[in-house]
Amino acid sequence: MSLIKWTPFLADSPFEEMDKMMRDLSPEATNQMGFSPAVDIYEDQNNVVIETQLAGIDPEKVDISIDNDVLTIKGEGEKKSEVDDKNYYRKEIRRGSFFRSVSLPTHVVGDKASAIAVDGVLKISVPKAALPKPKTIKIQTNKK
Repeated sequence: MSLIKWTPFLADSPFEEMDKMMRDLSPEATNQMGFSPAVDIYEDQNNVVIETQLAGIDPEKVDISIDNDVLTIKGEGEKKSEVDDKNYYRKEIRRGSFFRSVSLPTHVVGDKASAIAVDGVLKISVPKAALPKPKTIKIQTNKK
């Protein structure tokens, strides 16, 4: 029996630890269903930038879309034929299809988004939408 280190304050959300536990229980099922790549999201003065690692995946086979300030990344990595006589101790390399949908933190202009893949990292840059300026309304009075 192996020991598992307990890390009670590591999870970002209440359900993250449960999701991890479910993935750990059945890694084969996770590999067959696909995976959800991790993303980093940050912003500079003019853009929202999303980065994700997609090592070993052909960027030509990745679809990116933005609809109602929600970014969706999906695609499929090559499934190489596996030899059945391998005696795996661990099988963690994810293959197959992937899908990730993320709400962006601000309104963006999705039509002007750009993406570049360098050394297995996909970097998507989306311009922020101009914030609408408050409209002043003059009150009319009926003075006689």
